[in-house]
Amino acid sequence: MTARSLSRRHLLGFGGVGAAALALGTGLWQADLSYAAPPLSGNPFTLGVASGDPRSDGVVLWTRLAPDPFAADGLGGMPGRAVRVEYEVAVDERFRHPVQRGSVIAFPELAHSVHPEIHGLHPNREYYYRFRAGGYVSRTGRTRTTPAIWASPRDLNFAFASCQRWQDGYFTAYQHLAEEDLDLVVHLGDYLYESGVGTNKRGVTTDAKFHTEAKDLVRYRLQYGLYKSEEPLQLAHARFPWIMVFDDHDVENNWADETSENDDDPAYFLARRRQAFQAMYEHGPFRRGQLPSGPDVQMYRRLTYGQLADFTMLDTRQYRDDQPCGDGSSASCTERFDPDRTLMGARQQDWVLQGFGRSRSRWQILGNQAPMGQTDQDAGQAVKVFLDPWDGYVAERNTLLAAAQDREVRNLVVITGDRHENYAWDLKRDYADPDSPTVASEFVGTSITSGADGADMTTKGRTLLAANPHMKFFNSQRGYVRCNVNRDRWRSDFRVLPYVTRPGAPISTRASVVVEDGRPGVQV
Repeated sequence: MTARSLSRRHLLGFGGVGAAALALGTGLWQADLSYAAPPLSGNPFTLGVASGDPRSDGVVLWTRLAPDPFAADGLGGMPGRAVRVEYEVAVDERFRHPVQRGSVIAFPELAHSVHPEIHGLHPNREYYYRFRAGGYVSRTGRTRTTPAIWASPRDLNFAFASCQRWQDGYFTAYQHLAEEDLDLVVHLGDYLYESGVGTNKRGVTTDAKFHTEAKDLVRYRLQYGLYKSEEPLQLAHARFPWIMVFDDHDVENNWADETSENDDDPAYFLARRRQAFQAMYEHGPFRRGQLPSGPDVQMYRRLTYGQLADFTMLDTRQYRDDQPCGDGSSASCTERFDPDRTLMGARQQDWVLQGFGRSRSRWQILGNQAPMGQTDQDAGQAVKVFLDPWDGYVAERNTLLAAAQDREVRNLVVITGDRHENYAWDLKRDYADPDSPTVASEFVGTSITSGADGADMTTKGRTLLAANPHMKFFNSQRGYVRCNVNRDRWRSDFRVLPYVTRPGAPISTRASVVVEDGRPGVQV
């Protein structure tokens, strides 16, 4: 479809402001000059810039115009009208050699966020980008395309992170992550926490408008404004393209499909979910395929990195059955073995399994929200597990892991967030069978801040190591996981901080764990 200008009257005939926001906010058409920005109250780029979902020919860019991101109405200090935003992409940081220029429209209905999708770039190249609006210029972002689908890159460097509860500490980990040599970043959920921040471990005073739980669009927008105002987070977004999915706290703790944590009326919860998803889209580098439709969003998707790796990003919230036995943890819940229970839903499960058979990549990477491996919390004879992750959906886990082995997936590695702890462990075809083969590997990454300072080893950690022979490494500090993947092996470096409740923490590598090509399981 060729780029062209559209009048607002034409767009209304295209389906109203929703279609207009989609067409003009993502660069499907060039923006009409009549949308020029009015005088603004200040710099509109207070929340930074980002890029995401890299492909071999392009990426999606993001920014949101918000001179006052803490404005009580959630509109960021912007006027209630559409505003034209220009973008520029170049091969050099000073923009002496631009490769693309264009403009998109920031609509008030989407909090003046824009998501231009850039095409026509060269594979495996570094690019720089920036935005302009109302006489202001954003900071410069750096991004990178992936190798061509037929290419065989030498290696892949990426980091994965999750769980950044603002009130539990400073986002220092992102300052260090921004200094890494990476091709991309994967965020596995809990980018946002819905809870209020009236009390916090940072020891700072917060405005009363941040003290309530986020339950509607205005409050979710304010929460994103608070989180995304953090300079280390902005810096990490500006340095690398991100691949993002959500988990529970991006809406509400431990929700499952239409079921809320507190068993709210489904109609009420779906309305809340719709608003949480809209705010999520407004604040992240998502393509138009991830634009929510009411309370639903297509979040599971697959991205390739040449013939070296496939990223299969899961959605383990929208389609799942409610947690068995009232959630929590249990040593006696037989419901978790029900063969009809699902975490992914039938359609997503079929899509994942079909991907196993079709992919020719050397490494299959599952971006997963809650731990897949069995987490026995009892070092004795009983098997006591948490019921929200895959331990509450045993049959589906067994189906997935059996399919990986039966379809001869060369190397399946699962990367996971949620737990606020670092694990490296083997994934078994059936944990109930002591002789079950190891068919894959899983790395569970700790939180950026959730859980506050943490510790290297805990009583819980010693129990988990004793109760789970498939667990090879445990750590409970904050940080992220840095991965280097080549044709012969995968190395995960667990990067940790000694504290997060005050700024300035140094970072170190607590452990490096390897998976060898063609040999399932982790090698410590």
